[in-house]
This record gives sequence, structure tokens and C-alpha cells, in this order.
Amino acid sequence: MLDQRWNTFLVLCETMNYTRAAERLCLTQPAVTHHIRYLEQHYGERLFLYEGKRLRLTEAGVRLREFTRSMAYNSGKIEASMAAPAPLTLRVGASKTIGEYVIAPKVEHFLRAQPEAVFSLVVDNTEALLQALEEGRLDFALVEGYFESSRYHTRLCRREGFFGVCPPGHRLAGRKAALDELAGERLILREPGSGTRAILERGLSSVNRSIQDFSGIVTISDFAIIKSLVADGLGISFLYAPVVAEELAQGKLARFELAEVPMSGAFNLVCLKDNLFAANWVDWLV
Repeated sequence: MLDQRWNTFLVLCETMNYTRAAERLCLTQPAVTHHIRYLEQHYGERLFLYEGKRLRLTEAGVRLREFTRSMAYNSGKIEASMAAPAPLTLRVGASKTIGEYVIAPKVEHFLRAQPEAVFSLVVDNTEALLQALEEGRLDFALVEGYFESSRYHTRLCRREGFFGVCPPGHRLAGRKAALDELAGERLILREPGSGTRAILERGLSSVNRSIQDFSGIVTISDFAIIKSLVADGLGISFLYAPVVAEELAQGKLARFELAEVPMSGAFNLVCLKDNLFAANWVDWLV
């Protein structure tokens, strides 16, 4: 059972406002202040500081937040397991590539093996999923792209090809092209925070280039629309292999590589550090 002072600390981390934290917790503002001061005195560190009128976490506060999030998650799971027998509950997040093109067989396998389970799957971009994980709204997430892995417990699920796509008759089709050849192309890509966009931006950055080098940028969050626009000759894109496998096989799209930037991406299982239940999810890795 998590001490109320830990809960107060986590709510204040989310709201960064003593008044709003007190309202959410149904406490007085002095009570919230007292809880935070107790923790600061206990650890001998300031956890929050004001910069002008804006509250911010200190380095010690950031460290404590990471530990406390794991404690809160583990405490909730233990409380649930010690209560009256109830169906297994599993809350999974998946980034869009994984959620739309990879995870379905795993979900089917789980539901057949656990017919009484209460299961939920959230499909969103990597950034949003990591935030939901930190807030205790997910048990684990399967994500793509780059993220600050030191903040989490992670396991590599698989690696996938990542490459450019264009219409079949395009001058880039089937080639290994230099970046300079792409300067006049319109780039169609996912929104900021997506793993698909992050891997492209990281690859370009490694050779001192950016997406701004393209003649135009179109941002679309839906894979089906991206593929349709590319197939109709309205731009090029960069996507993971599972996303375009069907279109490549049917000849609706063609692939190309970047000569200077060989790219591939990792799909990772991610949960909070010190998660006592992480071993239960190894089956999702195979």
C-alpha cells in the first residue's frame, strides 16, 4: 500500500501546481506542502524549486519521481492480486507500426490462452505511449524508434528494415540513391513524436542533414493515407518493412535505399524500471 505522501508527490509532479494537486487529492494546500516537506526532510534534498512563478523538479526530484512511479505501479498490482480472485488484467500500448501491422497475432494468441482476461490495447505514437506508461495507465508498451531507454526496463523484440518508398515508375525505384537526389522531392511523413519520424530524423542528422532539406513536407498520422499519396505520385516516404509489405508485393509501391544512411529500426518492449511483473510478459517477445 503506497504511503499517501508518495501519492501526493506524484500528483504534484503531474500538475506542477500545489493548488491543483490539492484539488485532485481532496486535501488542503497546506497538507500537500506538509507531505512534500516531509519527503524533502527525509531525503535531505529539495525536490521542487520555483523559477519565478513556475514550479520545477530538481535533479533529486526527477530521480525520486522515477523510483516512485515504479513503486506506485507495483503497489497497485500487488493490491489487485491480493484482493478477491479476479480475471487477469493486461493494458498494452503499441506504436502505430506495431499496432497496425505486427501485434495482431500476439493479441490473438493471448486471448485464446487467457479467455477470461480483461485486455486493452492502445495504439498511439511512441511519445504518447511512454507518457501513458509513466502515468501508470499501461502495463507495458511495444514501441519503435528512439527514446531515452535508460529511464525504463527494455527488451528488444525484433529488428525491422526501414527504407524509402515511391511509385513503381519513379526515378528512385529499386535504387540506392544519394541524398542530393532527393532534394527536389516532397516528403510525406508521420507526426512529431512518432517512432517512424524519429528514426528518419536521427538518420539524416547523422550526416548533418534534416527533413528541411526536402522541397516540401507533408505531415500525416495515418499510414493508409501516406501510402495512397505516395502511390499516386504526390511524394515519397520512409516506412518500416511490415507497413508496406503488401503494397510492395502487389507492385503498388517500390522501395529505394539511401546510400549515405543505411537505416533499420528496433521494436522494443518497454516497462517501468523495477517492475516486479515484467517477467510475466516475456511471451510477448517471441
